[in-house]
Amino acid sequence: MFVDINNVNVHYKVSGEGQDVVLLHGWGTSMDTFESVHNLLDDNFRVFSIDFPGFGESQEPPEAWSVDDYAHFLSHFVQKLGIENPILIGHSFGCRVITRYAYDHDVHKIIFTGGAGIKPKRKMDYYMKVYTYKFVKKLLDLPILNHYKDDILTKWKGKVGSSDYKQASAVMQQTLSKVVNEDLREYMPHIDVPTLLVWGENDTATPLEDGKLMEQLFPDAGLVTFEKAGHYAFLEQNKRFLVIVDNFLEQDKGE
Repeated sequence: MFVDINNVNVHYKVSGEGQDVVLLHGWGTSMDTFESVHNLLDDNFRVFSIDFPGFGESQEPPEAWSVDDYAHFLSHFVQKLGIENPILIGHSFGCRVITRYAYDHDVHKIIFTGGAGIKPKRKMDYYMKVYTYKFVKKLLDLPILNHYKDDILTKWKGKVGSSDYKQASAVMQQTLSKVVNEDLREYMPHIDVPTLLVWGENDTATPLEDGKLMEQLFPDAGLVTFEKAGHYAFLEQNKRFLVIVDNFLEQDKGE
């Protein structure tokens, strides 16, 4: 199904009846990553899976978006589809959007897996790349060189950017640059709803330390660690994840 949200064509699916659940995928993926969760929950809940703008079959945003922009998008989606006091389940980037959304809106429960939102500690080589890029960008504003600025910067980004960055369009590259540096920990202490955190102990994208910190920051949070699992712990140990989610939401079935 598709729905127009502020002139952005958004792909989603919905099935089941009961308490509303919204599934929000991570960066560079689509709602398909949560298919097993959707299929588990729609026996007892009304479940929505969304392709974020710029991912899956959804249209790209008209310009580079911040986390706030994605949270506003989610707010409009919730209003348009008649979703009330939802349970929000997210992976990685989806957790950023949930955090910002839940700060301003009613949410029943939250489930994070490999949640992003804590600004990462950077090594010196990262800052060297950033400062070098800024120097080169300024240098290319000089006469003659400015004619080649776009080509040179595009090639530079292609060499030093992450795989997510390299694979994204221009708009989504700018969006990634915005969202990856946003630190959302200031919002977390104000989101006082039951919160389940599921982390892979070997997660290198959002380290387990982030999960432990979120457990302290969210007022009503509990952390479950999956041994020998990484950033996609919910897929690597899918059956275990589904059992834990099912138990966490047991009291909400049929509401």
